[in-house]
Amino acid sequence: MIFGKIEYLNLLPFHVFMKRFLRSSQAKMVMEYRKNVPSAINQAFLRKKVDAAFISSIKAKGQKHLSLGIVAKKSVKSVIVIPHAECRNDVESASSNALAKVLKIKGEVLIGDKALRYVLQSDNYVDLAEIWYKKYNLPFVFALLCYHKDKQRYKKIEKRFLSAKIKIPQYILDKSSKKTAIDKNDILEYLQLISYKVDNKARFALKRFYSLTA
Repeated sequence: MIFGKIEYLNLLPFHVFMKRFLRSSQAKMVMEYRKNVPSAINQAFLRKKVDAAFISSIKAKGQKHLSLGIVAKKSVKSVIVIPHAECRNDVESASSNALAKVLKIKGEVLIGDKALRYVLQSDNYVDLAEIWYKKYNLPFVFALLCYHKDKQRYKKIEKRFLSAKIKIPQYILDKSSKKTAIDKNDILEYLQLISYKVDNKARFALKRFYSLTA
């Protein structure tokens, strides 16, 4: 099983969970990871070079997926637009670029850890998830866990992850902080903005997004 892995902080709890979930060495050997940014993982999944991955919601339409994703409750801080006269997409993104167009927010789209670093240093930005929430009173679904086959395997992962209380070990927080140049407390505060359950309200939000991008 090849899993597309996006090493942004927003998926840190999931990666901690998977480390525990794959207890046996055999399971760890079966689960291979292909690491890359969201846009590249999207392409790898669509070309069936990975078996499952968190796929940008704009690319997940019509794909087999779970009720597990990356959901911004209100603001998110890691998907922003820096005001510019010229519009610039983030090459690592798919859904965020489309969201900026839907909301008619002009400027430079920035996503992921680099966006969070920017937000922690400057007030000159627009939080796209926050604007979406203010306009539609809905969360925004940035990605869905999609798969090609072995549905029961992924349903098991979904059930266990959503019911688990994930505590990120200090050594992983230290490592993540050093890697991203983001303080540990800021990482923990940021993760409070994100939900992983795609509930009915999130599904409705997803349908709204798809209708606006059709």
